[in-house]
Amino acid sequence: MSNEKVKKLLAAQLNVGLETVKDDSKIVEDLGADSLDMIEMLMSLEEQFGVSVSDEEAEKLKTVGDVIKLIDSKSGK
Repeated sequence: MSNEKVKKLLAAQLNVGLETVKDDSKIVEDLGADSLDMIEMLMSLEEQFGVSVSDEEAEKLKTVGDVIKLIDSKSGK
């Protein structure tokens, strides 16, 4: 299930506790990501799930739920 995998990846990438990574958590405001964190996160997601995320799609990723929906749609879930 990509939901838990995405949350674990984000928690590790952003050095936050897994319990703080909720579907409605804002990646920048709530989890403290900066622009470099976002780039590294996207690279990790692309590698982990075998998907490609365009710049336009990346700009729309505001919450953990947004990331999960994008990964699910791209990985055919």
